[in-house]
Amino acid sequence: MAYRTVLLDLDHTLLDSDASELAAFAATMASVGIADPAVHFDRYTRINRTLWQAVEQGRIGPLDVRLARFEQFCVELSIDANPHAMGDTFAWALGANGDLYPGAREMLDTIAGSASLALVTNGLSEVQRARIERLDLAAYFDAVVISAEVGVSKPAGGIFDLTFAALGHPPLDSALMVGDSLTSDIRGGADYGIDTCWYNPHANDAGPGAGVVHEIRSLAELPSVIADGALRSRAPA
Repeated sequence: MAYRTVLLDLDHTLLDSDASELAAFAATMASVGIADPAVHFDRYTRINRTLWQAVEQGRIGPLDVRLARFEQFCVELSIDANPHAMGDTFAWALGANGDLYPGAREMLDTIAGSASLALVTNGLSEVQRARIERLDLAAYFDAVVISAEVGVSKPAGGIFDLTFAALGHPPLDSALMVGDSLTSDIRGGADYGIDTCWYNPHANDAGPGAGVVHEIRSLAELPSVIADGALRSRAPA
């Protein structure tokens, strides 16, 4: 009853995206002459989070975020800068910075031989491809699905359709979606009819109806979930 197909998120699940984003924001602010990026990071975060929520809702695409976050940022701070150039700098620096979380590679080494793996990520192609290459991740995955490349983002079912097609249409009842985001990873997997595993290192509260089947605090717990979780998730109460 082990899970035979595992879909993994990248940002905030395998990758320390906070460190990547901080470094990219600092580089971008330096490019427009702002010496203290920390003063403005909360404003950027609010703008960026709102735009990515719109992506999850299907109202805009990932490529729209690339420019819009800096257009809005420049307007709000009355900065005379080129948002296109800022977007270029930021995207490059996102790809060039950030490491895997401790234990992530060891976890991938453990599960790669026991299940078919897919990397399913909402993001920009240039950023995610740069990270995948720099961190030597491609060899672990039978499919890599990036929302900006396929034109649909989690939690929409279309991105799961494409992922399962790339994997040869494995059965849903032996598949697991693993990620940190309740609104994209967990909701998307639950709506698609596959089991979910919420990576929740900060012990947040999911609340009722979130669609969480399994919950882990550490990536080291994931191999055990994969090994026997399908049986456990369907055990009678």
